[in-house]
Amino acid sequence: MEVFVLSYHVQNRFEKASAVDVIDIEYIEMYTSNAKQSAFYFCKLYGFEIIGYSGLETGNREKTSYYLQQGDARLILSAAYSSNHFISDFVNKRGDGVKDIALLVDDVEETYRNALLNGGIAIEEPNTVKDEHGEIKRAVLGTFGETIHTLIEKHNYTGTMLPNFEAVKGKYITPKTGITRFDHLAICVEQNQEWIEYYESVFGFAMSQQFSKDQVSSQTSSLMTKILQNGTDKVKMTIIEPAQGKKKSQITEFLEYNAGAGVQHIALLTSNILETVDNLQMSGTEFLYTPDMYYDMLPDRVGNIDESIDKLHRLKILVDRDDEGYLLQIFARAIQDRPTLFFEIIQRKGSRGFGNGNIRALFEAVEREQALRGNL
Repeated sequence: MEVFVLSYHVQNRFEKASAVDVIDIEYIEMYTSNAKQSAFYFCKLYGFEIIGYSGLETGNREKTSYYLQQGDARLILSAAYSSNHFISDFVNKRGDGVKDIALLVDDVEETYRNALLNGGIAIEEPNTVKDEHGEIKRAVLGTFGETIHTLIEKHNYTGTMLPNFEAVKGKYITPKTGITRFDHLAICVEQNQEWIEYYESVFGFAMSQQFSKDQVSSQTSSLMTKILQNGTDKVKMTIIEPAQGKKKSQITEFLEYNAGAGVQHIALLTSNILETVDNLQMSGTEFLYTPDMYYDMLPDRVGNIDESIDKLHRLKILVDRDDEGYLLQIFARAIQDRPTLFFEIIQRKGSRGFGNGNIRALFEAVEREQALRGNL
């Protein structure tokens, strides 16, 4: 039985224990109304490959799941067979979206026990799942909205996926995008929710940066952002709250159409963003528009970079610099009719930031999309 967590307020009267030692994101599971069509979409537009399947043919009578991979980025797309299933309830309420951000840990039982001592939300106690490749230990913790974190321990598992998935090979011809892994996740939450403290206490994350509403704003709306990361620097999350403005912010729009907190976008890391975006555009991926004036001002703002300004202009790629280097990024349109989940493509050349200098350009681009939808 699925347990939904709608809200959380950090409690200060718990016994402290060692924080969770998170290694990396093992996979991200999305709930969708049609897993087969979603898998085709992510393969054909974003270059993922289907490597595993679970469904009626494998003995799964409740749901269909496709296991997708590109580099170290792994997606699971799941859809229910019944309208009375909790996946169907999720999709009806929120549309296609992220349900599970699975985290790789060294010891599930110790991690789960310590997480609960530090105020973690209990969803599913540690258990073991087996197949011919060995066993995986897992447990589940709750977090913002209806999102969960499945904790995964894989020391005794030799398979390339998860137990009970049937291997699939070469199902579709996919574009070569050069995407290597998940870079970060952006999460929209309602105001005054204490998720920063939750991730610091329960998961051992540290806040590395934050931006006030004055730093992240346009002439009509604004937001507040705090950035968290784990000890290995492989799991990074930006926690975004709406701030008061003259008109509805993009975060408020997300919260309305997502029926609450959730993952707003997934950033995909590449080592050559020019080739990646060129191939993604040829495959049909649509990106947000950046005004020409942005590129007129770019050389003075970021200094010398390796890439041609003309090529960046043609592809509408953004650039930002900090003390450690620079990064290049671009944001795609939402993956569905609801203005909720979308992808970012990012390349880092020393920078560990998140495009602070690009926030105004992105903000205004999103507001142009909002205005077309009549939601600004």
